[in-house]
Formats: sequence, C-alpha cells, structure tokens
Amino acid sequence: MFNICIDVGGTFTDCLVMDSKGSLRQFKSPTTYPDPSIGFMSSLEKAAQGFEIALQSMLSDVDLLIHGTTLATNTLINRNGAKTGMITTRGFRDVVEIRRGYKNIRTSMYNVFVPPYDPLIPRHLRKEAEERVLFDGSVHTELNEDDVRKAAAELKEKGCQSLAVCFLHSYANDDHEKRAAAIAREVMGDDVYITTSADILSVWREWERFSTTSVSAYTGPEVKRYMENLVSRLDENQFGGTLLMMLSDGLVETVEYCKPRVVNLIGSGPAAAPAAAIYMGNAAGQKNLLSFDMGGTSIDIGLIQDGRIPTTTDAWVQDERVAIKMVDVKSAGAGGGSIAWIDSLGLLRVGPQSAGSTPGPACYGNGGEDPTVTDLDIALGYMDPDFFLGGEIPLDPELSRNAIQDKIGDPLGMNVNEAAQAAMTTVVSYMADQITEISTTVGFDVRDMAIVAGGGAGPMHAPFIAERLGVPNVIVPTIAATYSAFGMFAMDVGRNYARSYIVRADNLELDRVNAHYDDMREEAVDGFASQGVKPEDGVFHRTCEIRYIGQYHEVEVDMPDGHLTDAHIQTAIEAFHDRHKELYTFNMHWKGVEFLTFRLRATAPKKPIHMQSNELAGPDASGAIKGHRDAWFDGKIFDTPVYDGGKLGAGNEIQGPAIIEEPTTTVVVPASYRCTVDNLHGYQLELKTKSQADAGVTL
Repeated sequence: MFNICIDVGGTFTDCLVMDSKGSLRQFKSPTTYPDPSIGFMSSLEKAAQGFEIALQSMLSDVDLLIHGTTLATNTLINRNGAKTGMITTRGFRDVVEIRRGYKNIRTSMYNVFVPPYDPLIPRHLRKEAEERVLFDGSVHTELNEDDVRKAAAELKEKGCQSLAVCFLHSYANDDHEKRAAAIAREVMGDDVYITTSADILSVWREWERFSTTSVSAYTGPEVKRYMENLVSRLDENQFGGTLLMMLSDGLVETVEYCKPRVVNLIGSGPAAAPAAAIYMGNAAGQKNLLSFDMGGTSIDIGLIQDGRIPTTTDAWVQDERVAIKMVDVKSAGAGGGSIAWIDSLGLLRVGPQSAGSTPGPACYGNGGEDPTVTDLDIALGYMDPDFFLGGEIPLDPELSRNAIQDKIGDPLGMNVNEAAQAAMTTVVSYMADQITEISTTVGFDVRDMAIVAGGGAGPMHAPFIAERLGVPNVIVPTIAATYSAFGMFAMDVGRNYARSYIVRADNLELDRVNAHYDDMREEAVDGFASQGVKPEDGVFHRTCEIRYIGQYHEVEVDMPDGHLTDAHIQTAIEAFHDRHKELYTFNMHWKGVEFLTFRLRATAPKKPIHMQSNELAGPDASGAIKGHRDAWFDGKIFDTPVYDGGKLGAGNEIQGPAIIEEPTTTVVVPASYRCTVDNLHGYQLELKTKSQADAGVTL
C-alpha cells in the first residue's frame, strides 16, 4: 500500500512516495504547460518505474494521494483566467475597483505615478440588481429577480464564462445570493462557472469578500477543468485511493469541495512547507524555525515560533486582495531558474523573471540564452552538470559560462568567474534581505532560529544565506527536494468555518456567540460525514478575532470549547491583550475592545508519519568521498571534496567547504559550517566559531 504526495511547482512536479514500511522515495518531472496534469502523470510513471511495477498496479494500490498545485496562483498572476462577470447590489459595483483607496500594495496610495488598478472584472461586466440585506441578516429590500435575469442575459451575450454573485451583508443572510445564482444558472446555462461570495468568504468587509470571490470566479474554470482532467487520467489508470487537494489554509480537502471554491487553492503547494519544517525541527529539537523553500521559480519563506504554523487573512497575490485564511508564507522571485540581468542603470539584478522549465536555464540547451541561478551554480562548481536529477537531465556547462559572460561579464567588464560570483552575491543578498524584512516586521531575530532548507535549490543556497545572516543552524531534510510534498503528509483533513458578529465587548450577547459556534459545529459534522469521519473523532478548535475600538487590524486568540460564559469572554480579552503585546510590543488594558469574527477549525485525525531511522555509523565520512572539484567560496577557489549522499551514515561529520550530492538535490557546506548526518539521513549544519573556522578546528 502506498501514500503519495505530489506538488506541481512552476518548474518541476515533485512526487514523494511512502510505502507501508515508512520508506520514502522522491521523483521529479518537469512541469508541463498548458496542461500540468501531463507532468503529474509523468511523475507517477517515474515512481512506478522506480518501484519496478506498472503504473496501473501502483495506482490501484494507493491509499491516499494528496495534491498541491500552483495552477490557481499562476492563472491569477498571468492574468489568463476566464472572462468573468459580476452581479452585485445596486450602488456597489465599484467596490472592487475603489478598494478602499489601495492602488498597489507595494507603493503608497499617494504616488500619482502609479497607474490605476486594473480589475479582474471590468466595469462593463459588473451588473447591478435591486436588493438589500442589513448587517443583522434582516431583509430591507427583496431581491428583484427581473434585474438578475436581465444582468445574466447581458453577461451571457458578452461571452462571460464565469460569474461572481456578490451582495451586501450576505455573510449574515445569503438567501438572495443563492436565488440570484439559481436564476443565473437558468439563464446562462450549466457551462458557466457560478460562485457566491457567502460560499467563498462568509465574513464581513465587502471589498475583501467581493475581491476574494472575484479571484475565485476568475481562476475557477481553468482550475476546475484541470482537476476534472486529472481525475479522468487517474481513473483511466485504475486509481483506487482517495484524492485530496492541498488548501492554502494548511488543510486538505476533496476535489468536489474545491471545484466551486478554487480560491482555496491559491498558494496550495507552499502552504505545506511550514508543516514539513515543524516535523524536521521537532526531530532536531528546534521550535523556532525559518522555513526556506527554494524551487526553480521562487523562494517561499515561513516564520515559525514555538512550533506554531503562522496564518493570515491579510494576503495579497500580485494586486489582488485574497482574504481567506492562509498559511502565512511570503514568496519572492528568486529560484533556480531566476534570470540574472543588467538593468537600465547598469546594475546587476537577479529575478523575478524566471526561465521556468521551458526553455529553462541556458545549460538546459533548449534555447535559453539568459544566465540563471542554476547556471551560476554550475559555473561556481557547486553543481555537477552530469549529475542533475541523478544524471537524468545532462547540462552543458559551456552554455552556462557563455551566457554569464555575454549577459553579465561583458557589460560589467568582468571575466566569467567574477561575473558568476557577483551575481551569486546579488541573489544571496537579495534573499537574505527578504528574510530580514519579513522577520523584523514581526519582531523575530533570525539569529535565534534555525533554517530548514527545502526545494531542489534550497540546500545549495540556504547555507550561504545563513552565513550572511549569522544563523547558527541549518537543517537540510532528506526529503529536501520534495519538501512541500512531504509537508502534505503532515496536513490535517478538515475545514475552516467563520461567522462575523461585530460587537463591542460590553454589548456582546453570549447566546448569539454560542449559537454561531453551534451552527459551525453542525456544519463541520456534515462535512465530516461526506469524508467518512465520525463526529466523535473530529477535533474542533475555536478562535475569535478581537481588536481595540477604533483600531483597523485585529488579533486572533483561542476560545474554549463548550458553552461560553462571561468568564470565558473575559479570559479571551485578557489573552488578546497579551497577544497584542507579544506581536506589537504594547497593549492598552484601559481601552475597550470589540469582537469581529468567530472561527472554528474542524479537523479529522491523521495517520502518524513513521520515517525509517538509520543506525549510528560514527563520525568518519571519508568512505563517501566520490571525488574533488574546484568550487568558489568567499572569493577563493578550493579543491572541494564531493560526497556521495547515498553512502553517508548517521553520525558522519563533514567539515566545510564540502559538497554533498543527492540524486534530487545538492547540499553545499560553506567553510564556516560543520555538517553532521542525522538518523533520518538529513543534514545538520552548525556554524563554527570564528577562531575554530580560522584554525580549521573540528567541533
């Protein structure tokens, strides 16, 4: 029996297979465009070949297949989604364009040189209908069904493939949205993708709800089509298990649940990485971690304090506001395929443009002429061009050197080695700056954390970043190349539920709060039934969002189970004060607070992960040396030992500089670090003191 996790990234599709004994095997295939399901099936075919069985035989013996995909994110970023229309409350069709004054999240709203926001749904495709529901759920004006029919007919005539129904205060009463969606279905037909804002985000704040629903409607048809194609391909190959999709909130759900709620797949793959970091951090005795996932297109960074996965409802994807609960992972355009280039001022830059898998880095020989980070790795001696993916994809070092010289060296008056080092310094500095910016914003000092390095390119570059930041420990797990895929093994099955109730603490009605939690629990029990989970086996975690009166942002705190009393509410308020001080270094006990949204996270029990451990082999790693090659460290070239990762044993110690080669990744150990192989065949890098590094002393 097999359990499989597959993460479709921008460049590679990662497949991680765990057999009944707990053994893990990793497989990678290029991501295929425009249909990623082809690359998905290719990764499974490689896995079947690795186990020396037919694909159909393996798939028929699969218990669980968890899938994470960047398709929804890429569809949104590339702006190649469906032609989408909107039907909204009369007078509110410009909410998604006014968007509370935001022009661009990365610049000031007062910068007059920033072009206006270009909405996903243009104004001529946003139609209005007469209706009005009040904040308490009461109906002020009944829905004018003729308005809905007229709007739907006009949108159908204009060729809309998708529709977002967004009415005022539908989080409190969604009857009008449901009726409008039913009418639109009658008029526009079954081929049109229709979604309602209450089904996507049943919380207050109209712009956030309308924007998130627009994103879901815009990306929905493409992602739904992909999921249906994927299910069909799996069925054709006798898949006999359960297929679950990785959600952005750190949970996994069925395909049928995800089809009408595609926005929940935004950030699907990267959301699993922090769970992998926590698992590996626990094995190494570390609770404060920096999850660093570097693939072919980008880096994904997550900060973990006290073993808690951070979440947010304040996320942006490009210029689009996405207000669903998401694992708080920050991305930056610096991956193995990121292109090094010279800007108009003559400055050396790396990324965010990526060569992707097609044409790929120059060394691929597929027509790419721009130097990428992968080309830098080859030129500097970190990567063996004959051992990329275990030798499966041969690389051409001359193409790398020519691209570096032509595009960087010649414009800057440098030779190829100088240009490669300058570009590598640029990309390492950029990634270190991104980490510093993210960590200082929330008051973390990265020197008190350990970096968990994942992704195919992470183990090569994370040690250099740690060296620049002064981070003493780097953890490189044995599953680094399929890092996010492994995190999916640690994910919970379940859903998040929310009910908005905006009220000052002095006016809070306990019966209403208890009713909200009871309703969410009943909804969760129904959801469990569709997954074959008994209600008594479910785990229910309550939280609420609180803020100071007059404050814009809120803080989420835990709420106890059972029937709530006044004492429970006071305990929650005190917890809010404490958490506010923890996050922002101050609190205001004298100031009143208000409650905003009550949340329930319902999860089913998961199977524990049992990875095979290795017996202690002692510190001597000399038997694993496969050769030496020239590599650059700190501006100097070293005759660097290269180790065969497959021959290393638990307890082996390696002094930097050194290179460890695995079939799916390469670990680079700088001169300032010592590396120890752990009992899970991962690598623990520890920073030497300056005197030890200068003297070459073994720790």
